Amino acid sequence: MKKERKFSGIIAAVGNFLVFFVLVAFVITCCLLLFITILQETIGSKFTAEEITAAAKATMTNVIFISLAFAACDALRRKLTVERPVEQIIGAAEKMIAGDFSVRIKPVAKFAVDGRFNDIIECINTMASELSSVETLRTDFVANVSHEMKTPLAVMQNYSRLLSAKKITDEERIEYAAAINDASRRLADMMTNILKLNRLENQKIYPKAESYNLGEQLCESLLQFESEWEKKSIEIDTGIEEDVFISADRELLSLVWNNILSNAFKFTEPYGRVSLNLSCDEKYAIVEISDTGCGMSKEVGEHIFEKFYQGDSSRATQGNGLGLALVKRVVDIIGAEISVKSSLGEGTAFTVKIRRSENVPEENR
Repeated sequence: MKKERKFSGIIAAVGNFLVFFVLVAFVITCCLLLFITILQETIGSKFTAEEITAAAKATMTNVIFISLAFAACDALRRKLTVERPVEQIIGAAEKMIAGDFSVRIKPVAKFAVDGRFNDIIECINTMASELSSVETLRTDFVANVSHEMKTPLAVMQNYSRLLSAKKITDEERIEYAAAINDASRRLADMMTNILKLNRLENQKIYPKAESYNLGEQLCESLLQFESEWEKKSIEIDTGIEEDVFISADRELLSLVWNNILSNAFKFTEPYGRVSLNLSCDEKYAIVEISDTGCGMSKEVGEHIFEKFYQGDSSRATQGNGLGLALVKRVVDIIGAEISVKSSLGEGTAFTVKIRRSENVPEENR
Protein backbone atom coordinates (compact mmCIF):
# COMPACT_ATOMS: atom_id res chain seq x y z
CA MET A 1 0.00 0.00 0.00
CA LYS A 2 2.78 2.45 0.92
CA LYS A 3 4.75 1.59 -2.25
CA GLU A 4 1.66 2.25 -4.35
CA ARG A 5 1.13 5.63 -2.66
CA LYS A 6 4.82 6.49 -3.17
CA PHE A 7 4.67 5.56 -6.85
CA SER A 8 1.46 7.53 -7.36
CA GLY A 9 3.16 10.49 -5.61
CA ILE A 10 6.03 10.38 -8.13
CA ILE A 11 3.59 10.25 -11.04
CA ALA A 12 1.71 13.22 -9.58
CA ALA A 13 4.97 15.22 -9.18
CA VAL A 14 5.95 14.59 -12.80
CA GLY A 15 2.46 15.54 -13.95
CA ASN A 16 2.59 18.78 -11.94
CA PHE A 17 5.97 19.66 -13.48
CA LEU A 18 4.63 19.11 -17.00
CA VAL A 19 1.59 21.28 -16.25
CA PHE A 20 3.79 24.10 -14.94
CA PHE A 21 6.21 23.66 -17.86
CA VAL A 22 3.48 24.03 -20.49
CA LEU A 23 1.90 26.95 -18.67
CA VAL A 24 5.17 28.83 -18.10
CA ALA A 25 6.37 28.10 -21.66
CA PHE A 26 3.14 29.43 -23.11
CA VAL A 27 3.14 32.60 -20.99
CA ILE A 28 6.81 33.40 -21.54
CA THR A 29 6.63 32.65 -25.28
CA CYS A 30 3.64 34.95 -25.73
CA CYS A 31 5.29 37.70 -23.69
CA LEU A 32 8.60 37.30 -25.51
CA LEU A 33 7.00 37.38 -28.97
CA LEU A 34 5.06 40.49 -28.03
CA PHE A 35 8.20 42.12 -26.63
CA ILE A 36 10.29 41.33 -29.73
CA THR A 37 7.57 42.54 -32.10
CA ILE A 38 7.16 45.87 -30.29
CA LEU A 39 10.93 46.30 -29.95
CA GLN A 40 11.55 45.70 -33.68
CA GLU A 41 8.83 48.16 -34.64
CA THR A 42 10.18 50.75 -32.23
CA ILE A 43 13.87 50.62 -33.20
CA GLY A 44 13.16 49.82 -36.88
CA SER A 45 15.50 46.83 -37.14
CA LYS A 46 15.17 43.06 -37.08
CA PHE A 47 17.05 40.46 -35.03
CA THR A 48 19.24 37.93 -36.83
CA ALA A 49 18.63 34.18 -36.73
CA GLU A 50 21.66 33.71 -34.46
CA GLU A 51 20.32 36.26 -31.95
CA ILE A 52 16.86 34.68 -31.94
CA THR A 53 18.38 31.19 -31.48
CA ALA A 54 20.47 32.34 -28.51
CA ALA A 55 17.46 34.07 -26.97
CA ALA A 56 15.32 30.96 -27.48
CA LYS A 57 17.89 28.74 -25.72
CA ALA A 58 18.13 31.16 -22.79
CA THR A 59 14.35 31.39 -22.64
CA MET A 60 13.98 27.59 -22.64
CA THR A 61 16.46 27.34 -19.77
CA ASN A 62 14.49 29.94 -17.83
CA VAL A 63 11.24 28.13 -18.57
CA ILE A 64 12.64 24.83 -17.24
CA PHE A 65 14.09 26.51 -14.15
CA ILE A 66 10.90 28.42 -13.36
CA SER A 67 8.79 25.30 -13.93
CA LEU A 68 11.00 23.31 -11.53
CA ALA A 69 10.76 26.08 -8.94
CA PHE A 70 6.95 26.21 -9.24
CA ALA A 71 6.68 22.41 -9.08
CA ALA A 72 8.94 22.28 -5.99
CA CYS A 73 6.94 25.00 -4.23
CA ASP A 74 3.70 23.26 -5.10
CA ALA A 75 5.04 19.89 -3.90
CA LEU A 76 6.09 21.46 -0.59
CA ARG A 77 2.70 23.11 -0.24
CA ARG A 78 0.88 19.86 -0.93
CA LYS A 79 3.18 18.00 1.47
CA LEU A 80 2.42 20.36 4.34
CA THR A 81 -1.20 21.21 3.67
CA VAL A 82 -2.62 18.06 2.06
CA GLU A 83 -0.43 14.96 2.24
CA ARG A 84 0.49 15.26 5.92
CA PRO A 85 -3.11 15.42 7.24
CA VAL A 86 -4.18 12.80 4.69
CA GLU A 87 -1.41 10.45 5.89
CA GLN A 88 -2.51 10.97 9.49
CA ILE A 89 -6.11 10.19 8.59
CA ILE A 90 -5.15 7.10 6.57
CA GLY A 91 -2.86 5.89 9.37
CA ALA A 92 -5.64 6.24 11.95
CA ALA A 93 -8.13 4.48 9.67
CA GLU A 94 -5.71 1.58 9.14
CA LYS A 95 -5.28 1.19 12.93
CA MET A 96 -9.05 1.15 13.41
CA ILE A 97 -9.36 -1.48 10.69
CA ALA A 98 -6.81 -3.54 12.65
CA GLY A 99 -8.97 -3.19 15.79
CA ASP A 100 -7.16 -0.37 17.60
CA PHE A 101 -9.93 2.07 18.56
CA SER A 102 -7.76 4.04 21.01
CA VAL A 103 -6.19 6.01 18.16
CA ARG A 104 -6.86 9.75 18.08
CA ILE A 105 -5.72 12.32 15.48
CA LYS A 106 -4.43 15.71 16.55
CA PRO A 107 -6.09 18.63 14.73
CA VAL A 108 -3.86 20.23 12.09
CA ALA A 109 -2.77 23.85 12.27
CA LYS A 110 -5.26 26.07 10.50
CA PHE A 111 -2.56 28.24 8.89
CA ALA A 112 -2.44 27.53 5.13
CA VAL A 113 -4.48 24.35 5.62
CA ASP A 114 -8.02 23.69 4.53
CA GLY A 115 -10.13 23.78 7.70
CA ARG A 116 -12.30 20.96 6.41
CA PHE A 117 -9.51 18.53 7.29
CA ASN A 118 -10.17 19.29 10.96
CA ASP A 119 -13.85 18.54 10.39
CA ILE A 120 -12.88 15.14 8.98
CA ILE A 121 -10.46 14.54 11.88
CA GLU A 122 -13.14 15.41 14.43
CA CYS A 123 -15.56 12.97 12.80
CA ILE A 124 -12.94 10.19 12.79
CA ASN A 125 -12.05 10.83 16.45
CA THR A 126 -15.74 10.68 17.39
CA MET A 127 -16.17 7.48 15.40
CA ALA A 128 -13.14 5.92 17.10
CA SER A 129 -14.49 6.89 20.50
CA GLU A 130 -17.89 5.37 19.77
CA LEU A 131 -16.34 2.19 18.32
CA SER A 132 -14.15 1.92 21.41
CA SER A 133 -17.25 2.21 23.61
CA VAL A 134 -19.05 -0.46 21.61
CA GLU A 135 -16.01 -2.75 21.83
CA THR A 136 -15.78 -2.20 25.58
CA LEU A 137 -19.49 -2.90 25.88
CA ARG A 138 -19.10 -6.15 23.94
CA THR A 139 -16.09 -7.31 25.93
CA ASP A 140 -17.62 -6.42 29.27
CA PHE A 141 -20.91 -8.01 28.29
CA VAL A 142 -19.26 -11.29 27.32
CA ALA A 143 -17.14 -11.37 30.48
CA ASN A 144 -20.04 -10.56 32.82
CA VAL A 145 -22.56 -12.82 31.15
CA SER A 146 -20.19 -15.79 31.02
CA HIS A 147 -19.76 -15.47 34.79
CA GLU A 148 -23.26 -14.60 35.92
CA MET A 149 -25.30 -16.81 33.62
CA LYS A 150 -23.87 -20.04 35.06
CA THR A 151 -26.29 -20.19 38.01
CA PRO A 152 -29.60 -19.72 36.13
CA LEU A 153 -28.42 -22.02 33.34
CA ALA A 154 -27.52 -24.69 35.89
CA VAL A 155 -30.98 -24.33 37.47
CA MET A 156 -32.67 -24.63 34.10
CA GLN A 157 -30.56 -27.65 33.18
CA ASN A 158 -31.20 -29.47 36.45
CA TYR A 159 -34.96 -28.91 36.50
CA SER A 160 -35.33 -29.73 32.82
CA ARG A 161 -33.62 -33.04 33.56
CA LEU A 162 -36.11 -33.64 36.37
CA LEU A 163 -38.99 -32.76 34.05
CA SER A 164 -37.85 -35.41 31.60
CA ALA A 165 -38.27 -38.14 34.22
CA LYS A 166 -41.09 -40.54 33.46
CA LYS A 167 -42.62 -40.73 36.93
CA ILE A 168 -43.36 -37.27 38.30
CA THR A 169 -46.52 -35.92 39.83
CA ASP A 170 -48.43 -32.92 38.51
CA GLU A 171 -47.34 -30.91 41.54
CA GLU A 172 -43.68 -31.70 40.84
CA ARG A 173 -44.09 -30.86 37.17
CA ILE A 174 -45.61 -27.47 38.02
CA GLU A 175 -42.85 -26.81 40.57
CA TYR A 176 -40.06 -27.68 38.13
CA ALA A 177 -41.63 -25.63 35.34
CA ALA A 178 -41.96 -22.63 37.68
CA ALA A 179 -38.29 -22.95 38.68
CA ILE A 180 -37.24 -23.00 35.02
CA ASN A 181 -39.46 -19.99 34.31
CA ASP A 182 -37.94 -18.03 37.22
CA ALA A 183 -34.40 -18.87 36.12
CA SER A 184 -35.09 -17.84 32.52
CA ARG A 185 -36.69 -14.58 33.70
CA ARG A 186 -33.68 -13.82 35.86
CA LEU A 187 -31.36 -14.53 32.93
CA ALA A 188 -33.35 -12.23 30.62
CA ASP A 189 -33.43 -9.45 33.24
CA MET A 190 -29.71 -9.78 33.80
CA MET A 191 -28.90 -9.40 30.10
CA THR A 192 -31.21 -6.39 29.79
CA ASN A 193 -29.61 -4.68 32.78
CA ILE A 194 -26.08 -5.44 31.59
CA LEU A 195 -26.83 -3.80 28.24
CA LYS A 196 -28.39 -0.75 29.92
CA LEU A 197 -25.53 -0.36 32.38
CA ASN A 198 -22.77 -0.75 29.82
CA ARG A 199 -24.48 1.72 27.52
CA LEU A 200 -24.67 4.25 30.35
CA GLU A 201 -21.05 3.64 31.40
CA ASN A 202 -19.25 3.44 28.09
CA GLN A 203 -21.14 5.74 25.74
CA LYS A 204 -21.79 9.43 25.93
CA ILE A 205 -25.33 9.89 27.13
CA TYR A 206 -26.86 13.31 26.71
CA PRO A 207 -29.96 13.51 28.94
CA LYS A 208 -33.07 14.85 27.26
CA ALA A 209 -34.06 17.25 30.01
CA GLU A 210 -37.68 18.29 30.32
CA SER A 211 -39.57 20.03 33.09
CA TYR A 212 -42.21 17.83 34.72
CA ASN A 213 -44.02 17.10 37.98
CA LEU A 214 -41.84 14.77 40.05
CA GLY A 215 -44.70 13.79 42.38
CA GLU A 216 -46.74 12.40 39.49
CA GLN A 217 -43.81 10.31 38.28
CA LEU A 218 -43.21 8.89 41.78
CA CYS A 219 -46.87 7.92 42.11
CA GLU A 220 -46.80 6.20 38.71
CA SER A 221 -43.67 4.25 39.68
CA LEU A 222 -45.16 3.22 43.02
CA LEU A 223 -48.40 1.98 41.45
CA GLN A 224 -46.42 -0.42 39.26
CA PHE A 225 -45.70 -2.45 42.42
CA GLU A 226 -49.31 -2.63 43.63
CA SER A 227 -49.46 -6.39 43.14
CA GLU A 228 -46.27 -6.77 45.18
CA TRP A 229 -47.49 -4.92 48.25
CA GLU A 230 -50.92 -6.57 48.09
CA LYS A 231 -49.33 -10.01 47.83
CA LYS A 232 -47.18 -9.43 50.93
CA SER A 233 -49.71 -7.20 52.74
CA ILE A 234 -47.16 -4.39 52.95
CA GLU A 235 -48.27 -1.07 54.41
CA ILE A 236 -47.67 1.91 52.10
CA ASP A 237 -46.88 5.27 53.67
CA THR A 238 -46.67 8.27 51.32
CA GLY A 239 -46.01 11.94 51.87
CA ILE A 240 -45.70 13.65 48.49
CA GLU A 241 -45.60 17.42 48.31
CA GLU A 242 -47.57 18.88 45.42
CA ASP A 243 -46.26 20.87 42.46
CA VAL A 244 -42.60 19.93 42.78
CA PHE A 245 -41.09 20.31 39.32
CA ILE A 246 -37.65 19.21 38.16
CA SER A 247 -35.81 19.39 34.85
CA ALA A 248 -34.37 15.97 34.03
CA ASP A 249 -34.54 13.04 31.65
CA ARG A 250 -37.86 11.43 32.58
CA GLU A 251 -37.00 8.00 31.15
CA LEU A 252 -33.59 7.78 32.82
CA LEU A 253 -34.93 8.92 36.18
CA SER A 254 -37.70 6.31 36.09
CA LEU A 255 -34.94 3.68 36.26
CA VAL A 256 -33.89 5.13 39.61
CA TRP A 257 -37.35 4.98 41.23
CA ASN A 258 -38.23 1.57 39.78
CA ASN A 259 -35.00 -0.05 40.99
CA ILE A 260 -35.09 1.46 44.48
CA LEU A 261 -38.78 0.59 44.95
CA SER A 262 -38.18 -2.90 43.59
CA ASN A 263 -35.50 -3.48 46.23
CA ALA A 264 -37.71 -2.03 48.95
CA PHE A 265 -40.53 -4.47 48.24
CA LYS A 266 -38.15 -7.37 47.65
CA PHE A 267 -36.39 -7.04 51.01
CA THR A 268 -39.43 -6.12 53.09
CA GLU A 269 -41.07 -9.02 54.88
CA PRO A 270 -44.86 -9.54 54.81
CA TYR A 271 -46.81 -7.00 56.86
CA GLY A 272 -43.88 -4.61 56.75
CA ARG A 273 -43.92 -0.99 55.60
CA VAL A 274 -42.54 0.91 52.59
CA SER A 275 -42.50 4.72 52.73
CA LEU A 276 -42.23 7.19 49.86
CA ASN A 277 -41.77 10.87 50.68
CA LEU A 278 -41.17 13.91 48.50
CA SER A 279 -40.23 17.29 49.95
CA CYS A 280 -38.32 20.30 48.70
CA ASP A 281 -36.37 23.35 49.68
CA GLU A 282 -35.43 26.42 47.66
CA LYS A 283 -32.99 24.54 45.42
CA TYR A 284 -33.64 20.82 45.63
CA ALA A 285 -36.37 18.22 45.44
CA ILE A 286 -35.71 15.53 48.04
CA VAL A 287 -37.03 11.99 47.56
CA GLU A 288 -36.79 9.45 50.37
CA ILE A 289 -37.71 5.80 49.87
CA SER A 290 -37.48 3.67 53.01
CA ASP A 291 -38.52 0.20 54.11
CA THR A 292 -38.66 -1.95 57.24
CA GLY A 293 -36.82 -4.83 55.58
CA CYS A 294 -33.76 -6.79 56.61
CA GLY A 295 -31.39 -3.83 56.24
CA MET A 296 -27.67 -4.23 55.72
CA SER A 297 -24.38 -3.78 57.51
CA LYS A 298 -22.02 -0.85 57.03
CA GLU A 299 -19.60 -3.07 55.08
CA VAL A 300 -22.33 -4.11 52.66
CA GLY A 301 -23.53 -0.51 52.30
CA GLU A 302 -20.11 0.54 51.05
CA HIS A 303 -20.40 -1.78 48.01
CA ILE A 304 -24.07 -1.73 47.04
CA PHE A 305 -23.48 0.48 44.00
CA GLU A 306 -20.92 -1.93 42.51
CA LYS A 307 -21.88 -4.16 39.60
CA PHE A 308 -22.99 -7.71 40.49
CA TYR A 309 -22.56 -7.08 44.22
CA GLN A 310 -25.19 -8.80 46.36
CA GLY A 311 -24.80 -8.36 50.08
CA ASP A 312 -27.58 -10.78 51.01
CA SER A 313 -26.61 -14.12 49.48
CA SER A 314 -29.86 -15.69 50.67
CA ARG A 315 -31.75 -13.43 48.22
CA ALA A 316 -29.31 -13.70 45.32
CA THR A 317 -31.86 -15.61 43.26
CA GLN A 318 -34.16 -12.56 43.27
CA GLY A 319 -31.77 -10.25 41.43
CA ASN A 320 -28.47 -9.89 39.66
CA GLY A 321 -26.72 -7.07 41.51
CA LEU A 322 -27.12 -4.56 38.69
CA GLY A 323 -30.09 -2.46 39.77
CA LEU A 324 -28.28 -0.12 42.17
CA ALA A 325 -25.31 0.17 39.80
CA LEU A 326 -27.79 1.47 37.22
CA VAL A 327 -29.24 3.85 39.82
CA LYS A 328 -25.83 5.31 40.68
CA ARG A 329 -24.87 5.79 37.05
CA VAL A 330 -28.14 7.57 36.20
CA VAL A 331 -27.85 9.81 39.26
CA ASP A 332 -24.33 10.81 38.19
CA ILE A 333 -25.45 11.53 34.62
CA ILE A 334 -28.30 13.85 35.61
CA GLY A 335 -26.17 15.62 38.25
CA ALA A 336 -28.18 14.50 41.29
CA GLU A 337 -27.06 13.12 44.66
CA ILE A 338 -27.89 9.82 46.35
CA SER A 339 -27.24 8.57 49.87
CA VAL A 340 -28.27 5.50 51.87
CA LYS A 341 -28.84 4.76 55.55
CA SER A 342 -29.36 1.23 56.74
CA SER A 343 -29.13 -0.95 59.83
CA LEU A 344 -29.37 -4.72 60.07
CA GLY A 345 -32.87 -5.79 60.97
CA GLU A 346 -34.24 -2.25 60.90
CA GLY A 347 -34.55 -1.42 57.21
CA THR A 348 -33.02 0.86 54.59
CA ALA A 349 -33.63 4.43 53.44
CA PHE A 350 -32.45 5.90 50.14
CA THR A 351 -32.40 9.68 49.71
CA VAL A 352 -32.09 11.33 46.28
CA LYS A 353 -31.61 15.10 45.87
CA ILE A 354 -32.38 16.66 42.49
CA ARG A 355 -32.13 20.33 41.59
CA ARG A 356 -35.57 21.87 41.11
CA SER A 357 -36.66 23.27 37.76
CA GLU A 358 -36.79 27.02 37.29
CA ASN A 359 -39.09 26.70 34.29
CA VAL A 360 -42.52 25.45 35.32
CA PRO A 361 -44.83 24.51 32.42
CA GLU A 362 -47.47 27.19 31.78
CA GLU A 363 -50.39 24.80 32.36
CA ASN A 364 -49.13 24.19 35.92
CA ARG A 365 -48.56 27.80 36.91
